[in-house]
Amino acid sequence: METINKSNKITKRPTRTIYIGDVAIGGDNPVVVQSMCNTDTRNVRVTVEQIKRLEQAGCEIIRVAVPDMKAAQAISEIVKAISIPLIADIHFDWRLAVAAMESGAKGIRINPGNIGGLNKLQKVVDKAKEYQVPIRIGVNSGSLEKDIRARYGHPIPEALVESALRNIELVTDMGFEQIKISIKSSDVLATVEAYRLLSKKTDFPLHLGVTEAGGLIAGTVKSSVALGTLLMEGIGDTMRVSLTRDPVEEIHVAYEILKAVKLRQRGPEIISCPTCGRCEIDLFSIAEEVEERARSIAKPIKLAVMGCIVNGPGEAREADLGLAGGKGVGIIFRGDKILKKVKEKELLDAFWQEVERLVAADDEKERDA
Repeated sequence: METINKSNKITKRPTRTIYIGDVAIGGDNPVVVQSMCNTDTRNVRVTVEQIKRLEQAGCEIIRVAVPDMKAAQAISEIVKAISIPLIADIHFDWRLAVAAMESGAKGIRINPGNIGGLNKLQKVVDKAKEYQVPIRIGVNSGSLEKDIRARYGHPIPEALVESALRNIELVTDMGFEQIKISIKSSDVLATVEAYRLLSKKTDFPLHLGVTEAGGLIAGTVKSSVALGTLLMEGIGDTMRVSLTRDPVEEIHVAYEILKAVKLRQRGPEIISCPTCGRCEIDLFSIAEEVEERARSIAKPIKLAVMGCIVNGPGEAREADLGLAGGKGVGIIFRGDKILKKVKEKELLDAFWQEVERLVAADDEKERDA
């Protein structure tokens, strides 16, 4: 139900391959889409419900916060009810990292510098070796070591990279190399430059993200600029779009970014005109409803929502299926061929019936192949 474009012009930076559960990360593998629950991990039912919605949207790895031992122990019940690997997000307390792995977490996210010293970090690494659980080393602009911050004055890209390399060395010196790295800032340009610098100094897989990106619009724009730039330069093995929003929206935005740079395509690509003075139907409402319904489809098809019967089909002839409206009427077209003409009030439902027929026909072809 998804296409992965291996003929695009992007040359992916070579990285090592690690596994979070059964999900391969790095190497020649596709960029993996992640998110993080905003539920209380101790509330197993609510957390599982959110993860299942994320799974349906296309989330491939999920991270949960582990603020205390009860949350760490809750992981054992959560992982029984979900289908994707779970990463435990740990700060400061090494015991929570150990307990999370014992409870079934397939990955952990820590900042080695704040886990409580080398002896405690060694306990975490030993447990990761025992359970074969990769460690994501997470560095961001708000967690720089005091000496690094003092030396650079601000969390500039060079400071973030120095912190990341220091923390990588702490873990690799303990004989552990199943590592993934994130190095984030809320500043788009600093994030991009930090990842560029780091990608030249290590071949460990990189997890991309802009921290504290903001709400739906601001967060989408910041993440699209930063992550899109890095992905087009071949940098990045996993990604999370951080939004102050339902995390399901993070998944939708992530796949839109991957579609835009032609790395992966999951679900329909929707093209629609911005409207002009020639538009005589409520195209805004129709386009929004098509987008909403399209979220239930994983198949990579192209749909067009156009406002002008005269120019719409010509402007969107590359679409698998399209609609265009005039005064009180609309047409449904495929390529240059008009399939049917209907009343405006019937246009959306008639169009969606054709979409469902198209998807069903493609599914049948795949089964017969």
